[in-house]
Amino acid sequence: MQPIEFQATLSSERILRIPTEIAAKLPDHGTATVVVVVNGDAEDKAWQQAAYEQFLVGDTEADASYDRYL
Repeated sequence: MQPIEFQATLSSERILRIPTEIAAKLPDHGTATVVVVVNGDAEDKAWQQAAYEQFLVGDTEADASYDRYL
């Protein structure tokens, strides 16, 4: 199994369109498993940011040099 990943825009139509260049990679026949991962809402992002900040509490200045690589 080889995953093919692409971004799709969601709308009220509830239709996911497969970009032409991605469709060209699909086999002519067979089956596919489709998994849709939806971006989290603003509350999820705020929670993730708060968790990250809490994780960094107590870091020393020596540890801070690694922060720029995140």
